[in-house]
This record gives sequence, C-alpha cells and structure tokens, in this order.
Amino acid sequence: MIGKGFVLKICGITCQEDADAAIAGGANAIGFNFYPKSPRYIEPERAAAIRTAPGVRRAGVFVNEPKERVEEIAARARLDTAQLHGDETAADCPASLTVWKACRVNGAFDASRFGGFPAEALVLDGPAGAAYGGAGIPFDWRVAGGTGWRIILAGGLDAGNVAEAISLARPWGVDACSRIESSPGKKDHDKMRDFLKAAKAAMEAQA
Repeated sequence: MIGKGFVLKICGITCQEDADAAIAGGANAIGFNFYPKSPRYIEPERAAAIRTAPGVRRAGVFVNEPKERVEEIAARARLDTAQLHGDETAADCPASLTVWKACRVNGAFDASRFGGFPAEALVLDGPAGAAYGGAGIPFDWRVAGGTGWRIILAGGLDAGNVAEAISLARPWGVDACSRIESSPGKKDHDKMRDFLKAAKAAMEAQA
C-alpha cells in the first residue's frame, strides 16, 4: 500500500479495535510505541498479537535503544520499520530494518545534519521541551520543503489542519496520534476517520 506513493500513518496503537478502525479508514501504516516512559507504551508481545492487513506498514517507535534491542523487538513484534525518536547516530541504525529518523522542529530546521543517516524518511515532529517525541504541537510546516528527503509530517495534526500542512510542506506522508485520541493510547474513531479522509484527499490532490 505504501507503494501507492504516500504514507498515511496512525501512531500509538495499543489494541486490535483501533488498528482495525485505522486500516478501515485508509491508514497504510500503523505505529507501536516501545518507549517505556510513553503513556502509549505497548509490550512487544501485545503488539505482535495485533493483526494488520497485507501491505500495511508496521512501525515501531524507539528512543535511544541499542540497535540490537531494536532488532530483537522488531522480530518479536513483526515490525517493518524502526522510527527512531532519540539522539541516535547513523551508527545506531539497525541494518535489518527500514529506518525513519524522527526529529523535533524548533524554529529553523537543518536537514543537512542527517546526511549520513541510512534512513528512508525523516519524521518531522513538533517541539516537546525536554521530552522525547512530540507533544501534539504543530510547527511551521514550510520548513519541510526543499530538504531533499522524503518527509513525514507529525505533531499536532488532525482533520482540521492536515490539508493545510500538506499544501505547505508537500510531504511523503503524515502521522497522527494525540489529536485523534479520546485518551492516551485510545483512539477516537470518528476523529481518526475524519483525519484519514482529509489527509488522503489532500495527498491525492498534490500528486
């Protein structure tokens, strides 16, 4: 499904019901959070038990884990992609997985510092202070243009702003989490469906 040209990702999946609703709504990637301090943390065995349709990318969120640990969890949870949200260097990237490198955008964004990363895409997330990952806060989407990278936008996206974000950044994909939840780790299916519908329409319009 990723081969159709863009990524529609729902992150922070913790149960089968939410995974099913995301995929039914058009998501072609879902994310599991393996950062123990996250309110959306899921154990690898629970993630492995969540079924997905053929062609749906299974991504795992990691923060400063040794690459051997990432590969171990990826095998147990049946992951396709490691989304690295910490202070990882190129040497920390697991060789057996596709890598998406996440970074927080605070003001100006300089993609050149990721030149040596063996990553398929950069995930641009909003500011989060001292915390890792995003905090549901948007950033200036215009900074995503002209980087030379495939860009996945994250951070504060919902049905009300995703079309504008896509028109300004022209990304490869979008990733939503906290703004489409009823509580941390539990998706609001109406908000999720509306987000995916708006995102798909906007991505197709820019193709």
